[in-house]
Amino acid sequence: MQRRNLLILAAGLFAASLATQSWAADPNKKEIVFGATAGPYADQIKLGIKPILEKKGYTVKVVEFNDYIQPNFALAQGALDANAFQHQVYLAKFSTENKLALSELIKVPTAPIAIYSKKHKTLAEVKAGSTVALPNDPTNAARALVLLDKFGWIKLREGYDPIRVSERDVATNLKQIKLIPLEAAQLPRSLEDTDYSFINGNFALASGLKITEALGLEDTGPTYQNLVAVRTADKDKPYVRDIADAYRSREFLQVIDQHFQGFVKPDYLRKQQTASN
Repeated sequence: MQRRNLLILAAGLFAASLATQSWAADPNKKEIVFGATAGPYADQIKLGIKPILEKKGYTVKVVEFNDYIQPNFALAQGALDANAFQHQVYLAKFSTENKLALSELIKVPTAPIAIYSKKHKTLAEVKAGSTVALPNDPTNAARALVLLDKFGWIKLREGYDPIRVSERDVATNLKQIKLIPLEAAQLPRSLEDTDYSFINGNFALASGLKITEALGLEDTGPTYQNLVAVRTADKDKPYVRDIADAYRSREFLQVIDQHFQGFVKPDYLRKQQTASN
């Protein structure tokens, strides 16, 4: 908790410093500061979204982050105009807890949370005492626990809420595994010490892991597909509509098919892909 408070304080200072470089949100703005976690979501903007917006006359700056706390504070305080790194459950929880007026704009192609190992080749090699690292933030921990139940490693209580499930909902530890909650950004490094680790897609890819190397993948539905967030007050502004149009474009779909294979596509891209086939 102390570390989280320090991160929140640092986020506020960081956002304040960035804000001095940002532009006021107005209907005629032509500069967009886009925040994203380092790795695939920043790369999607650089390769697919930035060129489209630049053709429309915008100047686009991409600011990369290495945690899940700073980007929302930077957006709320005006240092960013949009960010891409989180799913709707995290956005809703974070915005409510911190009283931030942020809203979802559009879903983006998402790398699923997955389980990896450097010590084992299959999930069948799990045994009593195996160490399993998972994200320590509640929403992503819930995703990992649901997968562990699916694998048959644990049994969750009857009637559990898949969005809010926690370790308190583990009725039976069937494989007698040891759960190790860690900050999401630290999970790729945990592979050196754990038997298995659940790693969010962006951090997995940023660390050099491949989706095809995962031993188990989440079937990522809309609830956990990542999204672009903007300030609620800006949702109807022209530059925000242009960001959404860029994600819906055929050009962006081509970038995803070429550079982000294995990512779960939002419905609007899947429909466009089906129509073009």
